[in-house]
Amino acid sequence: MDKHFTITIEDEKGKREFNLHKILKKVLIYTALFLFSVLFVSLGSIVYLNRTLVHIEKKKARLEASYVDLAEKIMQKEEELKNNKAKLCKVTDSLSEVERIIGLKPLDKSLQQRVDSAKLTAMQRATLLRFLPSGSPVLYNGITSKFGYRIHPTLHKREFHKGIDLKARKNTPVYATADAIVEWAGYHKSSGFGNLVILTHMYGFKTYFGHLQRVVVKSGQFVKKGELIAYSGNTGLSNGPHLHYEIRFLQRPLNPYYFIKWTQQNYNEIFEKEHKVPWKSILMAMKQLEIVQPRELKLTEQKSIITQENNVTGKTL
Repeated sequence: MDKHFTITIEDEKGKREFNLHKILKKVLIYTALFLFSVLFVSLGSIVYLNRTLVHIEKKKARLEASYVDLAEKIMQKEEELKNNKAKLCKVTDSLSEVERIIGLKPLDKSLQQRVDSAKLTAMQRATLLRFLPSGSPVLYNGITSKFGYRIHPTLHKREFHKGIDLKARKNTPVYATADAIVEWAGYHKSSGFGNLVILTHMYGFKTYFGHLQRVVVKSGQFVKKGELIAYSGNTGLSNGPHLHYEIRFLQRPLNPYYFIKWTQQNYNEIFEKEHKVPWKSILMAMKQLEIVQPRELKLTEQKSIITQENNVTGKTL
């Protein structure tokens, strides 16, 4: 027979008995379960923390390797930066030389803007703007009659206006808008333009300046862009002083307004607006031109050349 203790409690509600052996047994079981749970949780935490630590160590090793690699890349970039800085100095010097040759003034612009406007192709651009009509032939004050169909102011009939009429008082200076040979300079009866100047430019372009008061160039004369050619007036079929200005390509009339606004700053706009000109062919032809940088001869070189010339002609200094 098992030995155990029994506790008996008796009160007004009755008598109750408690088996101390069973109570103690339950306490031991619950205590064991609790300790086992604590041990299990502790072991699990240790395993988890150990794995986390291993992961952190691996991540640390990767970061250290990345740091070493980054340090090497920084050193390489610093070396490249030094090389690029040296190249940049050379580019700036070359750029200033190009700007000097083509007559550009390096204002307060960034280097990228200066490169975009003054790289090698800009020399060809400047030459193209010198060879083809660009800019206004008079001080621009607006237009009195646009390019296209209109009612003629004196004939009072609908006709195609092949140019534009620029606002200009009588005797306003008129300038060539590109290098050219003067094809016509004088009074032109059949056209109605009165005193007329026709300039022949490169690549099939011509410019017409009508209703002039006075012409100061002669047929066959070479004129440069910006050179004075005449003074505006009111001759021919005109109802008031102004300058009639035309641009033609292979005798096909073009809208002069696009050419008046054509500058280095909006260089590409005309290619989008004027579709009657084969720009691709003209630009390809421009690339074939060799633009030689002018250089000043030293005094010794000048004397050498003079001596050679005198030897040929039999003269002496």
